Amino acid sequence: MLNLHALRLFHHVAELGSVTKAAELLKISQPAVTSQIKKLERELGLPLFSPLGRGILLTDAGMTLAQESARLFALEKHIEQSIEDYRAGYAGRLRVAATYLPANFLLPRGIAGFKRKFPDVDIQFTTTSSLNATDHLLRYEADIAFIGGLRNSHPSLEKTHWYEDEMWFVVHKDHKLASSEAVLAEVVKEPFVYREQGSYSREQLLSLCRVQRLNAPTVGLQMNGFSELIRVVSEGYGVAFLSALEAREEVERGNLRRIYVQDAVMNNPVFLCHRKEPLPPHALRFLETIPRNNSG
Repeated sequence: MLNLHALRLFHHVAELGSVTKAAELLKISQPAVTSQIKKLERELGLPLFSPLGRGILLTDAGMTLAQESARLFALEKHIEQSIEDYRAGYAGRLRVAATYLPANFLLPRGIAGFKRKFPDVDIQFTTTSSLNATDHLLRYEADIAFIGGLRNSHPSLEKTHWYEDEMWFVVHKDHKLASSEAVLAEVVKEPFVYREQGSYSREQLLSLCRVQRLNAPTVGLQMNGFSELIRVVSEGYGVAFLSALEAREEVERGNLRRIYVQDAVMNNPVFLCHRKEPLPPHALRFLETIPRNNSG
C-alpha cells in the first residue's frame, strides 16, 4: 500500500524543488523529510531523485509520480473545500415541495434571490398537492415542504406556521353582488366555480355551509387549475372562493370584485414542514433567506 504521508512529503519537495523548503513549509526537520523519501523509494523499488549538487533532479519515475501526486493532492483540496462549502450551507442539493399557493405566490422571488446568493446550491422544486407534498417528505423525496391549508399532521413531521392569507369571495365586476356586503346564505344561492375535489378552498366552503346548515352551492363549473378558474369568473360566470393572493391582481385591475361576506371570514394558513431530524446546512440557509411575508 502506498505510503500517503511519504508521498505528501515527496510532493512538496518536487513542487518546491528543495528538501529544505519543504521541511520549512511542513515544519519538520530536513533529515525526517529525506528519510521518508528514501523509504518511499525503497517501497516503490524506484529512484525518484538524482543527485544534483545542492539541488534536486527528478528521475523519469519521479516526474511521473510528481504529476500524479499533484493531481491527487489537488483532488484532496477540492474534496476538503466541497465539504466545507456543504458544512457552511454554500453547496448541496435542496429538494423543495410546495402546494400551488406558496409555489406561485410566496416562493419565486425568494428562490431567485437565494440562487443569486448561493449559486452552487442545486434546488429541485416540485409543485404538488398537500397530500403528495407530505408523502414526498416521508419518502425522503423532499427536504422541506410549504403546504397550504394543511389539515392533518404526521407524527414524523415537524409543522411550523409560516404564512396566513385571507380567503375571498370574488365575482365579475358587473355581478349583482360585486363590492357588496352579504351573508353566506345569500351568496351560496349563486352558482360557484369550484376547484378540484380535495382542494382547501372547496373543502372550507363546504365546511362553512355545514356549520351554518346551508345547502352547498351549485357546482356551476369545476376547474383543476387556478388560472382557468380566474379567467372564467373574470369573463362573467359564477362566484369563486379562493385565497386573496390568487385573486388580488385581478381585483386590483378591476376585472373582479369582492363580496364581503361578514359571516364567512376565513384564512388560508401555509405551513413549513420537514422531517423531525436536523435540516442540512443549505436548507437552513434557504429558510433564512426566504421571508415569510414574501409575496413575490
